[in-house]
Amino acid sequence: MKVLQVMCGAERGGAEEFFVRLATAFAKTPICQKVVIRAYPDRVDELKAKGVETELLPFGRTLDFRTLFALRKIIREWEPDVVLSWMSRAAALCSRSLTKGGPVHVGRLGGYYKLKYFKRCDHLIGNTMGMVDYIGRLGWPESATHYLPNFVSPKKSKEVDRATLATPQDVPLLLGLGRLHANKAFDVLLESLEMLPRHWLWIAGTGPEERFLRARAQELGIEKRVRFLGWRRDVASLLASADVLVCPSREEPLGNVILESWAHEVPVVAAASAGPMELISHEKDGLLCKVDDPVALADAIIMAKGEMAVRLSVQGLQNYQESFCEEVVVKKYLQFFDSVTR
Repeated sequence: MKVLQVMCGAERGGAEEFFVRLATAFAKTPICQKVVIRAYPDRVDELKAKGVETELLPFGRTLDFRTLFALRKIIREWEPDVVLSWMSRAAALCSRSLTKGGPVHVGRLGGYYKLKYFKRCDHLIGNTMGMVDYIGRLGWPESATHYLPNFVSPKKSKEVDRATLATPQDVPLLLGLGRLHANKAFDVLLESLEMLPRHWLWIAGTGPEERFLRARAQELGIEKRVRFLGWRRDVASLLASADVLVCPSREEPLGNVILESWAHEVPVVAAASAGPMELISHEKDGLLCKVDDPVALADAIIMAKGEMAVRLSVQGLQNYQESFCEEVVVKKYLQFFDSVTR
């Protein structure tokens, strides 16, 4: 089985991180794999270090014919059985590069995208059942729509020394992970922190909202209890340090951070947007609260302690092991590839 993966996403992001995990996992299977990506040094180095054959293309703007011609050449000469394109732009480029009777083209959606970019795909993958339902509502055939979840790494790491981030050892520590974008609603988390005078907060991520969020923390008078960490690769260490993982998103198709909190046995509190609503059973494996409601978010954070925190962590870990670990998800992908090429 030869699988070509095409990813032209951003330098950083949840889908991009999962792409690397999946490609690395495929390298440990009988699949013959090649990936086509932008030349982001960290991603290239990581994939090559794990033995993933990598082709680099610019994926420029509309008039970037070099990428289109090079992609066509790779597909024609390498002759994959499956082309797996990640998100809208890669799906559109691959569609223009494939000829009739060629490899099976599978588009993987990382969000609620317009299907016009995927209309020449043979099959579509959604990583939540909500996304699968969305694809179906837009008229895509049920027989060509598939649910394949994400997985995260369970590898544990040492805690971050709180002193290095000027954080007291004896305070409840909240962790927010993700792009600093309005959809992620870190402004709501900051407002909830104002109501939690003992709690401190680390936010790991970068994005267009950073300046606004820093200013908002000052307006609320909580800047001394908030640390903006930038983009971090040591997520396992951050989770080992935190008492609660908070996902306050207004819009969240999946919520990889929830899977990560489960894998690392950290209780999770989330706003009830689409992804968290699908993943979390309230008060069983996480706590849900109303979207865009800092009071409800603060109340849920207060609940996530003691016996409740233990119960959420134990059930979350079980969920991860049963449905979202590498072994389970990779097996599903291999079965999927076999079924669509048979």
